[in-house]
Amino acid sequence: MGSRAILIGNSDGIGLAATRRLLEAGWDIMGVSKSDSPVTETAYYHRIADVSGKEFPGLLEEIVHKGPVDLCIYFAGIGERLDPLDMSGEAKIIDVNLTGMVKTAAAVIPAMVKRRGGHFIGVSSFADELLSGEAPSYHASKAGFSNYLEGLALALRSRGVQVTNLRFGFVDTKMARGDVKPMMMSVDKAVDHLESCMRNRPARYSAPRMAIPLVKFRRLMMSLGAH
Repeated sequence: MGSRAILIGNSDGIGLAATRRLLEAGWDIMGVSKSDSPVTETAYYHRIADVSGKEFPGLLEEIVHKGPVDLCIYFAGIGERLDPLDMSGEAKIIDVNLTGMVKTAAAVIPAMVKRRGGHFIGVSSFADELLSGEAPSYHASKAGFSNYLEGLALALRSRGVQVTNLRFGFVDTKMARGDVKPMMMSVDKAVDHLESCMRNRPARYSAPRMAIPLVKFRRLMMSLGAH
């Protein structure tokens, strides 16, 4: 296991819990989020930046140039219900959830390839398989997110760099919305799954596994209803 990590979108939720867990394990961490972090350990350094902002790619390059990156995890994500009378926020959701991840990968992975070592993890969602009339931008962004990461995993598997698409169901964070939240897991349990990804480095990891048949069934029902 490496020693230097970049965590994107880690000032709360799963990202914050993962930051604390990795610090306990001895990692040196650079965090980048749109808000400040409550973490004060000496092995942690934090920069404030919006992943959809113009300054974000330059900041990533600055971080990468400071030394080898063994692990990069992209946690950043937002979502809102569609308002057909005001769609001004739709592009922002795509920018944060998908384009920000691609920019992060483009900044971090080439150096990993040159070293023939490193692990890039993106935190996605079971929403990547489902259509949604309530939040189409969120679901579309996660579909692109998962598709891109798993394609990247194929491209890099012979170059010594591992890429993992980590897909969650409902996790007990501010992003968990809706009246029904089946099989919702705690943040600590989500980080347990993240650590499993770090150890085993699969191209795809889905949790909880018991939710997978439900997602497949819902997708089937939606496809039948579209005809």
